[in-house]
Amino acid sequence: MTETPKPAAEDAAARGLDVEFVPRDPETGMPLVLGPMGVKTIVVRHKDGFVFVLVPYEGRFSWPKVRAVLGVNKLKLPDADEAFAATGYRRGTITPLGAAEAFPVLADERLRGREILVGSGSPDFAARVDADALIRAYGADVVDLSPE
Repeated sequence: MTETPKPAAEDAAARGLDVEFVPRDPETGMPLVLGPMGVKTIVVRHKDGFVFVLVPYEGRFSWPKVRAVLGVNKLKLPDADEAFAATGYRRGTITPLGAAEAFPVLADERLRGREILVGSGSPDFAARVDADALIRAYGADVVDLSPE
């Protein structure tokens, strides 16, 4: 196992965000902790640049609602190389924590009041954090992204 993800740890500390880095199972990639809601970070591109979208890992969400919130008709998922160039992270590890650039963040309202697990930039760790604290630290817009 590698060291704690330095960019994510440094960014969290600079923002006053309390984060615990939880090891992932090397076989499955799943965090070795039960309880917190798993959250995926999707990086999407639209006419004005990139945005991070935080949604429950196990749940569905509404692409039309994401487009409406951003005021666009089209969104594009960048390919793996473009996502890496934009964030500094490989797919499956993407997170706002320590990303190469601080893109705007949209957070699904279902995250509020929850302890969550997000990517850490490393395939070896997940980041355990209070969702409300993360939302404040990144100035995230909280929106209803539940399926229609």
